[in-house]
Amino acid sequence: MMHIAATPDPLIAPTASSSAARRLGALMHHALLIEVTLTPKPGLVDRRNTGAHADMDLTTFRTSARAIAPWFPRFVDLGRRTADLAGPEVLALARHDGLACEQAMFAATGGVNTHKGSIFSFGLLATAAGRLLARGQPPQRDALCDEVILLCDDLVGRDLPLASGATAGERLFRRYGLTGARGEAASGFATVRHHALPAYLGARAAGRNRQDALLEALLTLLAVNPDTNLVARGGLDGLVHVQHQARRLLAQGSGATPDLRTRLARFDDDLIARNLSPGGSADLLAVTWFLAMLPAGTRPDPDDQRRETC
Repeated sequence: MMHIAATPDPLIAPTASSSAARRLGALMHHALLIEVTLTPKPGLVDRRNTGAHADMDLTTFRTSARAIAPWFPRFVDLGRRTADLAGPEVLALARHDGLACEQAMFAATGGVNTHKGSIFSFGLLATAAGRLLARGQPPQRDALCDEVILLCDDLVGRDLPLASGATAGERLFRRYGLTGARGEAASGFATVRHHALPAYLGARAAGRNRQDALLEALLTLLAVNPDTNLVARGGLDGLVHVQHQARRLLAQGSGATPDLRTRLARFDDDLIARNLSPGGSADLLAVTWFLAMLPAGTRPDPDDQRRETC
């Protein structure tokens, strides 16, 4: 068993920035493994089944996570080396490394897109962490998300209105105005910070184990996140269906009741039958756990001192 502390000391020491980059990278890698093995997750790959996917399974995700993990410390180093540049300038450099990281993923998976969204989110978080470390600041939760906002300054305004529509995200912006992963990052992961993270930390503070707390956080994400993966597969009706069902389960008591996993398994079967996969929410769940492992920063949080068994 490996134990990861949510305390800042070994992670943020400014005199050991290379070590900090490795620790942050390891934490991000672990977040990906925690997300994919969480079971049951409606419509998603987990230990129960492959969800609404015919081209990937648990092994595919583990292989992918292992292939992209070495890139996370490189993003930290990029942020550290470019801390004096404006956010959009650094973002342009990070895009180059992000594309190379994606190629490592595709090479490992035989062309299957397992972690493109996570590469985007964690690449930004790692780069932001490097910028903070270069200034002698600890990568605390609030400061890290604020730094991501600076990196993504006007990202949505620059990228989406003029986009060619070559990607699903660009097409959904043109049709529905959905900003997807770009919008979430530009907000400093507001959906995570205002919804999923409080749900997770609240469940942990109430004494629930990590698995049930993560399932509660996932349900919360499914209830509020305008997941473009769902819209790409099932249109707005698909998104509305998932949000309605998630809200219904939350209203029934979610993690506080003993039959949570049974109800989630039924939800999983329903989404598989509808060919719906909330992949964007899965990416944000990994971000949720990662941020939960960092000290909060300006808003004290009693869960900061909690140790988790991984």
